[in-house]
Amino acid sequence: MPLYNFKKITVVPTAKDFVNIMLSKTQRKTPTVVHKHYKISRIRSFYTRKVRYTQQNFNERLSMIIQEFPKLDNIHPFYADLMNILYDKDHYKLALGQLNQARHLIDNVGKDYVRLMKFGDSLYRCKMLKKAALGRMATIMKRQAPNLVYLEQVRQHLSRLPSIDPYTRTLILCGFPNVGKSSFLNKITRADVEVHSYAFTTKSLYVGHTDYKYLRWQVVDTPGVLDHPLEERNVIEMQAVTALAHLRAAILYFIDVSEQCGHSIAEQVKLYESIKPLFTNKPLLVVCNKTDVTPMDQLSEASREALSIFEKNNVPLLPMSAVTEEGVMAVKQQACDTLLAYRIENKIQAKKVDSILNRLHVALPKTRDDKERPPHIPEMVLQKQRLAELQEFKKKLEKNLEDELGDDYILDLKKNYDLPDDIKYDIIPEFWNGRNIADFIHAELLQKVEDLEKEEALREEAGYYAVPKLEIDETLREIKELAQKIRDRKIINRNESRISRQSSKPTTPRTAPAKARGRSATDFRSRMEDLGVDMEDTENAHFTKTRGRARSLTRSQSRTNAKKPRLGSMHRSTSTSRSQSRLPRNQSGVRDSSMQLKLKQVAHKAIAKKVKKQGLKGEADRFIGTKRPKHLYAGKRGIGKTERR
Repeated sequence: MPLYNFKKITVVPTAKDFVNIMLSKTQRKTPTVVHKHYKISRIRSFYTRKVRYTQQNFNERLSMIIQEFPKLDNIHPFYADLMNILYDKDHYKLALGQLNQARHLIDNVGKDYVRLMKFGDSLYRCKMLKKAALGRMATIMKRQAPNLVYLEQVRQHLSRLPSIDPYTRTLILCGFPNVGKSSFLNKITRADVEVHSYAFTTKSLYVGHTDYKYLRWQVVDTPGVLDHPLEERNVIEMQAVTALAHLRAAILYFIDVSEQCGHSIAEQVKLYESIKPLFTNKPLLVVCNKTDVTPMDQLSEASREALSIFEKNNVPLLPMSAVTEEGVMAVKQQACDTLLAYRIENKIQAKKVDSILNRLHVALPKTRDDKERPPHIPEMVLQKQRLAELQEFKKKLEKNLEDELGDDYILDLKKNYDLPDDIKYDIIPEFWNGRNIADFIHAELLQKVEDLEKEEALREEAGYYAVPKLEIDETLREIKELAQKIRDRKIINRNESRISRQSSKPTTPRTAPAKARGRSATDFRSRMEDLGVDMEDTENAHFTKTRGRARSLTRSQSRTNAKKPRLGSMHRSTSTSRSQSRLPRNQSGVRDSSMQLKLKQVAHKAIAKKVKKQGLKGEADRFIGTKRPKHLYAGKRGIGKTERR
């Protein structure tokens, strides 16, 4: 019987997602361009390929879902009954069976429409046949929506179940709720099971693993079981009953001798009697827990009489306290040893051992003659044996000490250090050649340190380290004040320079009037006259910069200008004056090149952030994703709703 790893079952999608995945995959994996002028055979093969590909995708995905879920007839009875308790095997089989039926229906739909596609005589008819085929397949899958949702819930719950191996060495903990089963599991394994003072804290099976005699052991913690008929037990209790019924393991039945669980010892013994048939052919141990509250020798006569039934049935009683950990390791060791002996006995009684023994041949030598030949031991070996026997102290190995002390054994790595006992267990020792350096210092070093301290104290009292007080004269005081003023002025100048460099005041543009820039035509004329330039004919000149003429004019403009008469001084271009040239927008108001570079970087970051966030191709991209894919809604539509594929 195979063991299933339920965590590897793939996710079961919903019906809507299932259809979308299949149709999108068909659109991506098959050709998408067809034309009405193509040859009809080419058009048929185009749409036939789409129908077949969709049918194969549905078949493969449904087959994977059906095969990955475990079949109740092929797995261990423990898992089969556990799944029946948790999910109802009839509902489970029905869901898988309906998926299998849907797979066959989709295969038949694909075959029928491929057959009809051979009679398509136009692009439109072939397209409608393909649309009808895919629509029927999608309809079949949409009808399976409840089954897919149910199987996904089963998959999620199966993945959370513990991995229990029904064939390995196993210890099962059972008993009333709140008797200490989970506490014992936490003590002997690395499992971290939730423990509280109220009943039914454990609602499902928990598994932990421990090591004993170089073997790995599986410990199963079951939920608490109450004493009532099997038909009245709930799902939580039935999980424990299933584990007890199907797993070949050693049973540890826990009894709370302090009766803090809310049930008396007599009631716990009565529960043992009711579930005793589940312990058939399994080694059984009874653990008397919480002996730290009520020791075994302080039990009442009624309790002792109730526990006497175990002595009559030769079932050992093991006292234990999970709080003080007294007897925990003894319970573990005895349970493991009992299970090992039981497994060996079963193997000896099985036919497999007989087949192995039949292949073994034990050779017994025959005596050659009647002469006795005793074993010869050399004299040197005998002397060593006598010396070993005469030795009063024989060094014991750590393994021997561990066997003698048992649970009280503590590994001490420092006991054989070549150091005195008072320094052997220092907190932070430093060793060199097996010796503690901190404790093997110079013998006279401490005395020398004391002498030095006394000498330093005498020097301090005599004023050897006293610093003479210097009297500051008037000149030195003035120099210090002047130096402080210089430092303050430097700081002020540095701050003013930083403020002037970081000033946000705009620079005067080139289009500002000449007066704002501190220049005028009168100043210009006077300066030129001082230089000896004749400025008499420039009385009416404005000295303004005009925009240059366009380099090329149209033919009509050139003819018009040629026909205009030139009247004296009107040849000057007064009507064609242009406005002063302006800087580009990315340079307007920019102080220097470093500021311009910084602005470019800021703009680039802002654009990149917008493009990345909205998934655009560039700054000017205004793409808005369509909510309706073209390949699903384009083309001619038949009679009915437009939402239909």
